[in-house]
Amino acid sequence: MKIGIDKIGFYTPSFYVDMTELAEARNIDPNKFTIGIGQDKMAFAPISQDSVTMGANAALQILNEEDLKKIDLVILATESGIDESKAGAVYIHRLLGIQPFSRAIEIKEACYGATAGINLAKDYVAKHPESKVLVIGSDIARYGLETGGEATQGAGAVAMVISANPRCITLEDDNVFYTEDIMDFWRPVYSEYACVEGKYSTEQYIHFFQTIWEKYREKFGKKLDDFAAICFHLPYTKMGKKALDTIIETAPSDVQERLLENYRLSTLYSRSVGNIYTGSLYLSFISLLENQANLQANDKIGFFSYGSGAVGEFFHGTLQPDFKKYIRTEEHAELLANRTKLSISDYETKFKQQLPKDGSTFEIDPSSDPAPIVLTGIQDHKRQYIKK
Repeated sequence: MKIGIDKIGFYTPSFYVDMTELAEARNIDPNKFTIGIGQDKMAFAPISQDSVTMGANAALQILNEEDLKKIDLVILATESGIDESKAGAVYIHRLLGIQPFSRAIEIKEACYGATAGINLAKDYVAKHPESKVLVIGSDIARYGLETGGEATQGAGAVAMVISANPRCITLEDDNVFYTEDIMDFWRPVYSEYACVEGKYSTEQYIHFFQTIWEKYREKFGKKLDDFAAICFHLPYTKMGKKALDTIIETAPSDVQERLLENYRLSTLYSRSVGNIYTGSLYLSFISLLENQANLQANDKIGFFSYGSGAVGEFFHGTLQPDFKKYIRTEEHAELLANRTKLSISDYETKFKQQLPKDGSTFEIDPSSDPAPIVLTGIQDHKRQYIKK
């Protein structure tokens, strides 16, 4: 039975920061942001957006009535959870109007969470071929103003429907995964911001990729020229290339050229959005699909997933005959083009806006956010969400 991604879409909030302007405000050479880490714009989530609303907004664009009836498992992968007990997937289930005889859970393992969700979904569909699973990766990356990680912030969500006989891409069962207990990135429960060992994390990302790739080659006999493209988790767009560069010279020159060009195309959306943690790898896949017109049915796409702490995984998928009918190039181009650029002053002001931490009543004007699903405030310690 073929199982994989039937539909896929993404959402990012309506505000962004220009990276050149941010660099100039911080007295940093803009090339360090636009060339050094490969970022042009950074999505910014207003106070009316969180991991629940962004995930629901991403899913809203891809689901139809049939999906709402057949989905019976909702998985939210996030490291930006809004409750220590209740899964954000439960809110999303209601906001989308999914039929009630469903499971709804939340998964956490840094940026790897959505990949874990997809694997759980595949196993579920294998046992229940008539069912569909909604998997969402939704996050807000925040490191604080004038910090070393400020340039690698971002916000957004990717939603995927996992089903039998998928129309976008079949995900093959050639997964190689690897875990080590390391401290490259973590966020204690008492801290608003993550603790990051940036250089060490980059080294570990590359180490995990090389280790997993060697095991993958050994186990499945694959080589680079088997793939039309390889998509990477992208905390910033130069990260994946650093890993790819360590193995690409083993391929013929024409294969190197193809993989590097398709890597570039897979980074275009991330260059304009920034780091979205759990959704990042799959935003890379969307960017590839919507910017590379030469992809064909049966092309094989590799995926490298990495979550700090750390868990990594490599696997591949096969594009399906009509995959081009199920991509949303125009919608996503409009989503990105219609955002509002924040001045650095406005960005800093909005960044400091926070929900109360004592559960006191708090109201947010929903008209200030064009998204169809928004957070409108807090009442009696409960977040209030509406679908406009």
